[in-house]
Amino acid sequence: MDARATTLDATAPAAQTRLRAVIVDDEPLARRGLEIRLQAWPDVEIVGQYGDGASAIAGLRDDRPDLMFLDVQMPGVDGFETLRRIPASEMPLVVFVTAYDHYAIRAFEASATDYLLKPVEDSRLAQALARVRCARAQREADAHCGQLLELLGELSGRAPLRLDEALQPDAARQLRREDRLIVRDGHRSLRVELRSIRWIDAAGDYMCIHVDGEDGKGDTLILRATMREMEQQLDPQRFPRIHRSTMVNADRVVQLRPHTNGESFLRLDCGQELKLSRTHRDKLSILL
Repeated sequence: MDARATTLDATAPAAQTRLRAVIVDDEPLARRGLEIRLQAWPDVEIVGQYGDGASAIAGLRDDRPDLMFLDVQMPGVDGFETLRRIPASEMPLVVFVTAYDHYAIRAFEASATDYLLKPVEDSRLAQALARVRCARAQREADAHCGQLLELLGELSGRAPLRLDEALQPDAARQLRREDRLIVRDGHRSLRVELRSIRWIDAAGDYMCIHVDGEDGKGDTLILRATMREMEQQLDPQRFPRIHRSTMVNADRVVQLRPHTNGESFLRLDCGQELKLSRTHRDKLSILL
């Protein structure tokens, strides 16, 4: 590898998540030239190359690229028409590659992340990749925010919340006053009535939610979560923590039996006994 490539390697983010890229250009030499330059960036993986827009559109679903280097001028389906035909759900980040700078304005109007002039210069390629990484981070943050708002909406029993609604000072408190808990089971979301929950305990990386069953014997729902996450979802006055790995529905406690070592045992209306540890004795006022 020459000195120029070594310098570029040194500036590439070592722990950066890999960028899956495709190159779309009707000129084989142009594709090869860009491929060689991209080899200097270890976080960029070329997963496909296409000589026309129609082939690129057909291949995107299998390639699932994060980034597409797209030539503007191609016979048949040009770069702009290629973008118009790609479904929004499959649209990667786009860097236009063109021999004419007057296409730059149209490139940004088409929501391109950046554009490169042929022949591509290493410094401009570095700038474009930096913009791509920032754009991907923002896209992932937006997607994560959308998922959180959807989850908050589910917890509140309403449609997905707007960001300003979720940021209201009493939003978390309001969610805790709801009468249902959303439990995700694979691809399903189950609504569990809070009054049906007897107690909750931790089992490694999972939480076991013990609930009333149709046969009266009770049932257990298992989800991947932490005790801290459960505490954030539930009202601590209704579901106090009584042990390092146990929360209880305070309304289900019918008896407290002191133990000689300072601990106590709680008896639930279903007959189950749970230990109240000494470190959580401050919860007695809630339970009695």
